[in-house]
Amino acid sequence: MKIIVTGDTHMPKKAKQLPGRLLEEIKTADIVIHTGDWSSMEVYHTLAAYKNVYGVYGNVDGEEIQRFFPARQIIQLEGFKIGIVHGDGEKKTTEKRALETFEGEDVDMVIFGHSHIPLLRYFKKLLLFNPGSPTDKRRLPYYSFGILTINEGIKAEHVFFN
Repeated sequence: MKIIVTGDTHMPKKAKQLPGRLLEEIKTADIVIHTGDWSSMEVYHTLAAYKNVYGVYGNVDGEEIQRFFPARQIIQLEGFKIGIVHGDGEKKTTEKRALETFEGEDVDMVIFGHSHIPLLRYFKKLLLFNPGSPTDKRRLPYYSFGILTINEGIKAEHVFFN
């Protein structure tokens, strides 16, 4: 199973459309996961025209998006439990807030956004993944999104592009 992970699209403020590099990869995926800060339901509609989309709302998302998506969710794919959260809040790092959101839950992976900083690492046996942003790289050199491949395990990687 191939999953595209994206988030922090902030459209139309940071971009008028999703990058072609992201959309091309989505064509070969099974599903899409969005980590919040959509800013507009248009992003969802664009992604949903290609594949099934799972997602959460972020701190810049308005009522319409908050009614459509939860603040956090756990999905099960190919026998793996994946927690999804935006990761905003006060105090602590985005990563620590994301971890705490699923504390005590039996998840294999936590996917989060908010910081726009791509991250891929393990905390003990828990895989943490932030795809970065395909439309707002901030001070980073590249835009990014993620690809998960689930077979007997979860393989996570980033795609960096200009």
